[in-house]
Amino acid sequence: MKPITDIQVKNKCYHCGDACSSSDAVSFDDKNFCCRGCKTVYEILNQNDLCTYYNIDANPGINPKIKSSEKFDYLDDKEIITKLLDFKNNNQARIQFFLPQIHCASCVWLLEKLYKLNKGINQSSINFPKKTLSVSFELDKISLKELVILLASLGYEPALSLADTKKKTNSFHNRKLYYQIGVAGFCFGNIMLFSMPEYFDFTGDLSRNFKDYFAYINLLFAIPVLFYSDLDYFKSALGGLKRKIINLDFPLSLGMITLFLTSSYEIISAQGPGYLDSFTGLIFFLLLGKAFQQKTFQNISFERDYKSYFPLYANLIKNNAHTSIPLEKLKKGDRILVRNQDLIPADGILLKGTAYIDYSFVTGESTPVYKELGEIIYAGGKQEGASLEIEIIKEVSNSYLTELWNKQNFKKEKITGLKTLADSIGKWFTIFVLSTAVIAGIFWLPDLGQSIKIFAAVLIIACPCALALTIPYTYGNTIRILGNAGFYLKNSDVVEQLAQSNFLVFDKTGTLTETNNIEIEFIGDNLSEKELAYTKSLCALSNHPASRKLNEILESEILPIMEFREEIGQGIEGKINGQNIKIGSPEYLDLPENPGVHISIDGKYKGRYVFHNKLRKASLTQLPELAKDYQMALCSGDTNKDEKLLSELLPENSDLLFNQKPIDKLNFITKLSKSGKKVIMIGDGLNDAGALKSSHVGISMTDNTGHFSPASDVIMDSLSFDKLRKVLKFSKFSVNTVIVGFILSAAYNITGLYFAIQGLLTPVFAAILMPLSSITVVVFSTVTTNVMAKKLSIK
Repeated sequence: MKPITDIQVKNKCYHCGDACSSSDAVSFDDKNFCCRGCKTVYEILNQNDLCTYYNIDANPGINPKIKSSEKFDYLDDKEIITKLLDFKNNNQARIQFFLPQIHCASCVWLLEKLYKLNKGINQSSINFPKKTLSVSFELDKISLKELVILLASLGYEPALSLADTKKKTNSFHNRKLYYQIGVAGFCFGNIMLFSMPEYFDFTGDLSRNFKDYFAYINLLFAIPVLFYSDLDYFKSALGGLKRKIINLDFPLSLGMITLFLTSSYEIISAQGPGYLDSFTGLIFFLLLGKAFQQKTFQNISFERDYKSYFPLYANLIKNNAHTSIPLEKLKKGDRILVRNQDLIPADGILLKGTAYIDYSFVTGESTPVYKELGEIIYAGGKQEGASLEIEIIKEVSNSYLTELWNKQNFKKEKITGLKTLADSIGKWFTIFVLSTAVIAGIFWLPDLGQSIKIFAAVLIIACPCALALTIPYTYGNTIRILGNAGFYLKNSDVVEQLAQSNFLVFDKTGTLTETNNIEIEFIGDNLSEKELAYTKSLCALSNHPASRKLNEILESEILPIMEFREEIGQGIEGKINGQNIKIGSPEYLDLPENPGVHISIDGKYKGRYVFHNKLRKASLTQLPELAKDYQMALCSGDTNKDEKLLSELLPENSDLLFNQKPIDKLNFITKLSKSGKKVIMIGDGLNDAGALKSSHVGISMTDNTGHFSPASDVIMDSLSFDKLRKVLKFSKFSVNTVIVGFILSAAYNITGLYFAIQGLLTPVFAAILMPLSSITVVVFSTVTTNVMAKKLSIK
């Protein structure tokens, strides 16, 4: 492969066919390109073995209009890069772009496969209603500037700004759409006006020259509609073809081109006035429907910010005292305490402590990263070791953790079901529509005019947009409703998984029992004030519910700790003033089995704290109700002191397992899954992390603590436990709503095709009806889920 050379050549561009006459022309791989933008597109195709694309037609590409890289030179500035990136650790980076060009399912398909176009891109995901693209990439393989140029070359140039201009960007994009509507409407109206001689010449007395004069005027009016108002549809269709994808805009664009070219031929050859009124009217009504659809998108808020995902609290340090505050009140400049195994809630600077940050939630790399004092620690990392003090430099709403649950590395194995079915149907339905349009057009020959109208009407009326919107709107509204009810779902897949589930497994402590209503008894020698301080200091570094409770009730000073270590679910230990303190289970301290949290200092056993939990009131009502619909089991690390009561609440012959270690819980869930059960595991999200992750749906219950478990699919506010059965019922209703939406979409398309094939549906009327099907599905899914939520008293 030859090196790139900046030369001035007069040949045609290998990609787009433009003359290579400017100073921007380049030569690469023995081929000439008019600019670096076209060269970039060729490189992308060449590197991915997609150059057969050039065999379809000579110079089939579109000039991406990146005449030089100067437009994006500001993205080489390190300070600007830092401000734009949501996350950066060594070469791992993540950023979110606003892409106003996103408008259909094919956009989502293409943009979520960016990793196939550049090895430096690890993952990309789309938030369709907000038109945002989130990309994780490796800076040593692709720079931010190169990433932006890649997107621009595909027709998705990001709307970038150092200030908060998202609202302005949306406004600009809406203005462009309104300008396109204005041009199309103006031209459509004038073409209708100048077509009156054709409409009202009932006697045929008007001269042919008079009619031809107005026909040429109409052709002039149609040109700006074709090259401005209609441009986005053509770009989308060609962009799909470049990737060997037949997207939803392809049949629409084909119908428009057919109408325009046939009309032009008839006018120039003096055979007739053409169908320019239908052509411009079609685009006008399509754009009106698009504007109304976008307005609907904006009016339906899915409320999916960090507050909807989890009610996290931060440990604020103020005047040498610790205070728990909601994350939404955390401000830039606040100092917070981060304990062992805590997630960093917002980007900050390390002020105190030894930081070993596990970024596996962000990058997938489990090896902890050492951070020195003064370094930035990004949200989403987890501290491994003693507690830290961090000064917040970004508010939570601007930090990485706010979108943590949407990231690819938290998704389980590929989910198959209605979503996969919809994708498959959409692809084959488009092919079916194209075939039907061709057959119908041939059938009506030799009546060329009628054949063209029917061909265009079939392509337009049968667009499967409604099918593509059924799932995101139904499940999106379901997530919003459940979020308001205290159930925070990680993504839309979880709705379907909840509906599929048939087996419930409960942890006991902190799940069926209350964590804020506990009686604590100490059995053993009375601890001295110094020993109480040792106990409190060690427990202050742990996130285990028992440690947090002891830290809360013990009134002692907190002392510095050396060599802190925690074995999750078993115990903690560390050195204070040269003495070794161990706190944990009997097994952790090599003691005979006895319930409670045991304490030893320098190898001398001191006693144990015994926790007496009370069952939640919701447990007493929900368990018998859930037993009507589900098989159930209990899998607890606690003793069997409540076995009799629980056996009465659970279905007969249910498994009641006590003294279970985390690995035992995981094995139990795995065994059930292998037997064909779709298991929902409900736990407190700490000792149950393995079981939560391996289950079909993992639900982590929280009592407004700062704890967060990324292994879970749902976080449930403990105050909402009494709604669990209703939520499960509601998830099944949502899935059924999607199925009904599919049926409505299919019925619309079949009915539309029936009339279009018979010539009873004009392209203009089809353009009016097409967006109505999408709007109907959106309104249907939103209204029905809202009504059912109200009926079940979920809101």
